[in-house]
Amino acid sequence: MLRAIIFDFNGVLVDDEPIHLELFQRVLAEEGISLSEKDYYARYLGMDDKGCFRAAFQEHGRTLDKRLLAELIQRKARYYRESIKTKIRPFPGVKQLVPLVAARYPLAIASGALRSEIEIITERINLIKYFQVIVSTEDTNEGKPSPEIFIKALALLNRNQPRGEPMHPSECLVIEDSKDGILGAHRAGIKCLAVANSHPAEELTEANAVVRSLEEVDLEYLEKLVS
Repeated sequence: MLRAIIFDFNGVLVDDEPIHLELFQRVLAEEGISLSEKDYYARYLGMDDKGCFRAAFQEHGRTLDKRLLAELIQRKARYYRESIKTKIRPFPGVKQLVPLVAARYPLAIASGALRSEIEIITERINLIKYFQVIVSTEDTNEGKPSPEIFIKALALLNRNQPRGEPMHPSECLVIEDSKDGILGAHRAGIKCLAVANSHPAEELTEANAVVRSLEEVDLEYLEKLVS
């Protein structure tokens, strides 16, 4: 029985993966490192900023200390805040689905994005009030495909619930767009619905179900996935 839903953010709620690609390319280019669109979508999508910068430096045989890593993340965040003033938009179906499911189930966001980015954008698109919990990159030690972020999201949802039987992973659903996100959800013992916003549907077959858009999804569909 479905009791809670955990949403990824980038690539599921908001159409900003092209922005992240552009800004990773910009910051890395400033450090003399190139990143192709093909490589980003094949290997980096689903990583948080820490994971992406670490992977890029490692692949190019470059060392990356904590100080420089923090500076790169801050630089990209500054560029991101500038970009979203004009470019950000929710995916089709999001503004209809989120209020619908929030009326019945507690919702969380579990994302490798920075908390400030998540809060700014969900406020801008009038969705922040529907999410009881936000777990961001600052709240985790490991990015996806580690299950840590989903385990923490469920723990916080349980903390917010009135007295009663705690929600178990088997009673939750994760909605993701990346292969790392699907793997992380499964490692947390949670079923996963994949949305083919960032990858072709045929690359997301490890999910319990795949849809091409959240416009295809209603409450009954989500409940059946977990029943």
